[in-house]
Amino acid sequence: MEQPKDSLFAVQRQSGDISTTVYWELKSAVEASLLVQTEEDRSAIAEAAKMLRAGGTVAFPTETVYGLGADARNTAAVEAVFAAKGRPSDNPLIVHIADRSALDGLVTAVHPTAQALIDAFWPGPLTLVLPVRSGVLSPLVTAGLDTVGVRMPDHPVALALLSAAACPVAAPSANRSGRPSPTLASHVLDDLAGYIGGVLDGGAAGVGLESTVVQVQPDGMIAVLRPGGITTEQLASVAGADAVDTAPAAVVELAAAAAADASSASGPEFAAGGSSPGPRAPGMKYTHYAPRGWLGVVRGASPQRVAAEATLLLQAAQQAGENTGLLLFAEHKALYPAEAAACVVSLGSLSSPEEGARSLYAALRRFDEAGATYILAEACPETGLGAAIMNRLMKAAGGSVIEAG
Repeated sequence: MEQPKDSLFAVQRQSGDISTTVYWELKSAVEASLLVQTEEDRSAIAEAAKMLRAGGTVAFPTETVYGLGADARNTAAVEAVFAAKGRPSDNPLIVHIADRSALDGLVTAVHPTAQALIDAFWPGPLTLVLPVRSGVLSPLVTAGLDTVGVRMPDHPVALALLSAAACPVAAPSANRSGRPSPTLASHVLDDLAGYIGGVLDGGAAGVGLESTVVQVQPDGMIAVLRPGGITTEQLASVAGADAVDTAPAAVVELAAAAAADASSASGPEFAAGGSSPGPRAPGMKYTHYAPRGWLGVVRGASPQRVAAEATLLLQAAQQAGENTGLLLFAEHKALYPAEAAACVVSLGSLSSPEEGARSLYAALRRFDEAGATYILAEACPETGLGAAIMNRLMKAAGGSVIEAG
């Protein structure tokens, strides 16, 4: 992927050769959210924590994806995160903490509804955007806003590292900006070896999609800024169905689609079919999670119509010399020809969205490994985790949608 042509994007800056990135492979078993640490693992976590305290950058596993951490109070350390990722400077970072008591030192107030969400979902894949306490965090973390996103991850390695570092850790996903988020340490190394200080390898991430980001309004309404590992239905179970507003995320998706249309981002000719304020949460403004090839999302009134349209487009792309890819759900595989695309990847069953969430980013990276230049992905129902899956697909596609009728 080319570096985005936007003055807000940091130029990706390499700190050394690949060997300069320290790799710690943890040997302990992770069971029932408890880390059984060996002496070697405790030493690795201590070394990584020391690197964070010294202003270095460390990638580490969470229950969502791998994060790239830096001391959130240290502007130079946070700058290194932006430089390693090539991240736009107006994109705020989420701060990770190991204990709920640390929240008081970072924010000025917690709405009762926000507290109820914390009680229900922390530790876990939920980020709350709260009023930031002045002078505590680097201004780069908040991108100049008066709020900060905070979460407490539900992963034993992450919690052990955060506790040992004894500082708030700003941690976006540990990938080059715009690329699919990493769910394995190998994904981190593919993108960032030589650009960051170290990688703690704790195995595969669990949820596979980033946290849900919400902001509780003064009237108690929950604005969903980014769908993720905590579903709208789960939020409603705590605050009530009438108290959850998904419009902020939907507005962003519509804006992304409009921008894609305006910039002729509908892909090659055989594919059917300015400035803006800084985002209040990560994942709200820019194209994210994208494979290197062109990606379009196909949706329609029935799986049969989607498959028929995708098959025609893939055949046309192949005839035009494209290396094709198809992302589908297991129930629909029989609707396609045996060799519908050069690289066909399944997200599993629609009845198990958790499987799709876990495998989405790895699937997008598989298309890169296969050299796919033209990729079509089936849409899925936007209920439960399906809302987060579709959010990421739409971001990866830059809003490019193909209507199958």
